[in-house]
Amino acid sequence: MLHKGKLQAALKLKQGQFSLYDGNFSEQLGAYRRSLETLHQRYVSSAQLEHMLPPDESGMPSAGARPSIEFDRWLVNAEMNDYRGPVFPFGREFTNHEQARQWAECIEGITTLAVDGSQLLPWRDASVPVALIQVGFFINPHTPGRPYTKDVRMEVLTPDEIMEESRSESADPDSYPYSDMQVTLRRYLLEIDTLCQQMEQCAAARRSDDPVHSPVVFFDGSLVVSFALTMPNPYRDRYIRSAVSLLRASEQLRVPLIGYIDTSYARDMITMLRRLDATERQPILRETKRIHDALLWQGRLKWGDRTPAMICTRNDILESYGPYRDQVAFCYLQTKTRRPPARLEFPRWMIDEGLVEPVMDVVRAEIIAEGSGYPYAIETADAVSVITMQDRSEFYTHFQEFLQRQGVDFTFSNKSMSKSRRR
Repeated sequence: MLHKGKLQAALKLKQGQFSLYDGNFSEQLGAYRRSLETLHQRYVSSAQLEHMLPPDESGMPSAGARPSIEFDRWLVNAEMNDYRGPVFPFGREFTNHEQARQWAECIEGITTLAVDGSQLLPWRDASVPVALIQVGFFINPHTPGRPYTKDVRMEVLTPDEIMEESRSESADPDSYPYSDMQVTLRRYLLEIDTLCQQMEQCAAARRSDDPVHSPVVFFDGSLVVSFALTMPNPYRDRYIRSAVSLLRASEQLRVPLIGYIDTSYARDMITMLRRLDATERQPILRETKRIHDALLWQGRLKWGDRTPAMICTRNDILESYGPYRDQVAFCYLQTKTRRPPARLEFPRWMIDEGLVEPVMDVVRAEIIAEGSGYPYAIETADAVSVITMQDRSEFYTHFQEFLQRQGVDFTFSNKSMSKSRRR
């Protein structure tokens, strides 16, 4: 139970620190925004900007981001642009949702596909360790007379399959030997495998004479697995191989792929601005971890506006992507009026073939269909895959009955079961 009176007193005690944080944050954000807004005054081409960034070599400081051909397209119109900073305006405004939905009919004939996953981690109070992963996928052809598909792939993981792989000899012998990381990895691998399978089927069914209506695939998350950087092997390498396999499938099949990050804390543009600032005679940008890319454009974009595509060049996890180390592009798209823009990642080949803007229209249409600022395809895949607390109880009931039929005893802590029902 939260004691509200004591909470107010505790907050008041720290109000000075919060005010100081806010003041420093606003000052630093303003400096980075001014640096972004004046890029077109300091650099007349992406080649000039590229020349000022450190080379993309091992051991060199990360450039964070590098310009693509879209950056030059923005520079051409920068002086005429009413927006501050690199932005491609959507150029349409809707007075009501009905108008928006009418525009979103542009998605007709374009198949969208999304995959999302859920999991049940091993229960420490159960006598037999077991985990469950479920990946849902949603395929919508957006064509009259062709039904959509909702389905799941499911795997039950046995004790051997969830055993900690990187357990050291010095580990506490009394510690729990089964790994949540193993379950999360297996879910990720199944998500990627499902996406690649479905992409192959979509590509096979696509009309070769109709590239405009190519399917568009959504992945709920980043295509750059930086979260795996601090993981021990074999986890790190398996995440990297799986992510690269997804990029390779998109490139070889020529199926557009969007990694959608609704709330992103990536700092690729921040790093790029710092690197450029360091080359100037009087650098003014201080190193900060408080500011991330999306904040640079927060409050400066209208719905549907996006930033030019840039190339992600982090020199950490991407160094292990082999030939795909410089093949992940990104932009920011305003999907909600009072929130920072979402980050969208996609393979670089989509820029080279001029597919970024048509695919962005598909993303916008999906967001309009969902209604609250999230792509409908991903939202539906999530609803298909989710495992609720009730599902957890039902799973263990079925699992217990299954083991009993095999003559295996299965017990669990009554205290833990009681707590799970209350929370």
